[in-house]
Amino acid sequence: MKPYLFSTSSHPDTIHINPLEISFFKPSIQFSQYDYLILTSKQAVKALSQYNNGDYNMKQALCISKATALSFQKANGKILEIGSGYGDNLSEIISSYPKDRKWLYLRAKEVASNFAQVTRDCGYCIDESVVYESSCSLNIKTLKIRPKATLIFTSPSSVKCFLKYHKLNEDYKVIVIGNTTAKTLPTDIKPMIAEEPSIESCLKIINLL
Repeated sequence: MKPYLFSTSSHPDTIHINPLEISFFKPSIQFSQYDYLILTSKQAVKALSQYNNGDYNMKQALCISKATALSFQKANGKILEIGSGYGDNLSEIISSYPKDRKWLYLRAKEVASNFAQVTRDCGYCIDESVVYESSCSLNIKTLKIRPKATLIFTSPSSVKCFLKYHKLNEDYKVIVIGNTTAKTLPTDIKPMIAEEPSIESCLKIINLL
């Protein structure tokens, strides 16, 4: 039986439910003022497509994960470094660069990590620009889940949207893409956490069960 995948990205070995509706914004940005970009999602990369490619394609980006980096590369972007998939890890990477470098964090209206503020508190220059907003999709509201199902959550927002309309039954197996997502689950739910922040890594857990 295929697992249910709550993600903005699909996978052929799953029953895919996109938990989010994305609204993009286009704030005025002077890309020339910055040395590097910070990208923490594919949606942030999509938001960049609203701007002239020449305004930002010479800027290298610190990407939160391999998936985000691949998305940026497909948009002809240049990669500075790739994080481990967690926002908190980005502070360590940024701290390895000189403090006179200027960073632009292209982010969602709501974010799960406060790495930008933590890094600013250490004296680094990070500006933030909200380029998209996510809301819960009706795809989740109308979903019928079979008993003893396996559920895969790939973000804190995917968990929150699921819990907005459904409960996590005791007979469900719950797999999450990382610790940040795990923290948004009810305290009585003990999820299995993927070794790497990817859908493929989540699916490997199922193969081991």
